Amino acid sequence: MKFMLIWRTTSDSAWDALGDIDFEKMIETVGRFNEEMIEAGVLLAAEGLADPSDNGVVVDFSSEPPVVTDGPYGETKELFNGFYLIDVPTKEDAIAWAKKAPIQGPGFATEIRRVPTIDEFPQDNEWIQKELAWRKANNQL
Repeated sequence: MKFMLIWRTTSDSAWDALGDIDFEKMIETVGRFNEEMIEAGVLLAAEGLADPSDNGVVVDFSSEPPVVTDGPYGETKELFNGFYLIDVPTKEDAIAWAKKAPIQGPGFATEIRRVPTIDEFPQDNEWIQKELAWRKANNQL
């Protein structure tokens, strides 16, 4: 099963505390975690997101036309900072990997969400068939 591990900060102080960590040390710590996941054969993708959030935008569909709001955002809990996409047998395995996250402490959290596979959708649906064809053509199956 595929799971997305989503890195979050839940407080401004947690994010600010990262500034006190030596950048090379942080890259090494994250790199070792990535290497462990690669060697275990569970890592499918991993990306961090650009900081600061003031370079991002939100498209809010609560009104017509949608409203575009430039960052920075008022609530740190609205942000996530990066993700891992892993393939493991169970949710418990995903939880075990999340508990090993390289950046831990007060104000940090990892959300875990299962990523459904395309075969869980109606295979006779025209749009699913088009997506399957696209995935096959792009070596994503």
